[in-house]
Amino acid sequence: MTSASPQPHAGPARRTVVAAAGAAGLAAALTACGSGDNSSDTANTGSGSSGTGGSTGSTGSSQSSGGSAGGTALAKTSDIPEGGGKVFKDQGVVVTQPAAGQYKAFSSKCTHQGCAVGSVANGVIVCPCHNSHFSAEDGSVKKGPATQPLPAAKITVSGDEIKLA
Repeated sequence: MTSASPQPHAGPARRTVVAAAGAAGLAAALTACGSGDNSSDTANTGSGSSGTGGSTGSTGSSQSSGGSAGGTALAKTSDIPEGGGKVFKDQGVVVTQPAAGQYKAFSSKCTHQGCAVGSVANGVIVCPCHNSHFSAEDGSVKKGPATQPLPAAKITVSGDEIKLA
């Protein structure tokens, strides 16, 4: 007498297929979120808030010992508007000048879903994907959906030259 037991299935379980399809969709969405061209965008100017720091560097930066020593040249200080900033997509940083002579740098990767931030104006760094706003002074979240601040990047300012440390 034969029993009517279920036959073993030769392919992957339905649950595995559904989970893999969901993961593939999420990966595609995250990749699309960070897409864009790799050119540098000049940001608009605006009024900034006062902060700490000085013309010798940004948060956690080290100073050059003069000349062209150390780091990748990013810009001249005159390229970074007061209260605004500039996004350097190729280097993955955004440099701001929250107050006259104070230069800060942060990762240009939004902490919400990894999009590149798009502009800096009126003391705010803006991500174009979901409209998160970050402080140009310290990278803190001013408006979500992002919940984490932009990480600080190290720059040096020597004379009129800003370098990525």
